[in-house]
Amino acid sequence: MRFLLIEDNDALAKAVMDRLGMDGHVVDHAEDLATALEFTATTDYDLILLDIMLPDGDGRSFLSRHRAGKSLTPVIVLTARSEVSDRVGMLDLGADDYMVKPIDFSELEARCRAVLRRQGGEARNVISMGKLEFDSLAGTLKIEGDETQLRTRELRLFEIFINAPNQIFSKSKLVDRLFSYDEEASENAIEVYVGRLRRHLVGSNVMITTVRGLGYKLEQE
Repeated sequence: MRFLLIEDNDALAKAVMDRLGMDGHVVDHAEDLATALEFTATTDYDLILLDIMLPDGDGRSFLSRHRAGKSLTPVIVLTARSEVSDRVGMLDLGADDYMVKPIDFSELEARCRAVLRRQGGEARNVISMGKLEFDSLAGTLKIEGDETQLRTRELRLFEIFINAPNQIFSKSKLVDRLFSYDEEASENAIEVYVGRLRRHLVGSNVMITTVRGLGYKLEQE
């Protein structure tokens, strides 16, 4: 998944990025509202982590603008304010969840997973498609009892495909979803990961199809 972290505390931001990066997520970091707006204008995110007190304004203004623009991207607010009225106000503005600082990183990961499952209309971690079962938390593919452990980047790529079956993704779009701005990546890397996933899917009735000139899509035979 690709996350946007809007946080001006560099130490906290690095810790969050390192922790989420260990799970294979791509995390872009904006230190202020202006940078955050630039990022959201050019990139589609799966989840936004939003601090409230920022150098150039209040994160609530970003949240209000985000929802006014009809964006469905879920937002988890990170706040030092523990008063019930503050939390209720942020939820009323359109936040999907909130966490009070200091943050427990295990809880943050769990809340991210929960929000993303709700966003996708999926209450479980296991998604079935044809003969295939995909467990996003365990990072495994199971085909008629045979289980394969996916590597981190393979896992995140397959999440993109299985959450939008039959949708065509261009190579450039997949690069954007899998790699952050400061990572060097090419469309050839996407070909490598797609090739690995195709080998993992042998024996199932699910396949990644090349749509000439457009990209790839996941479909069931």
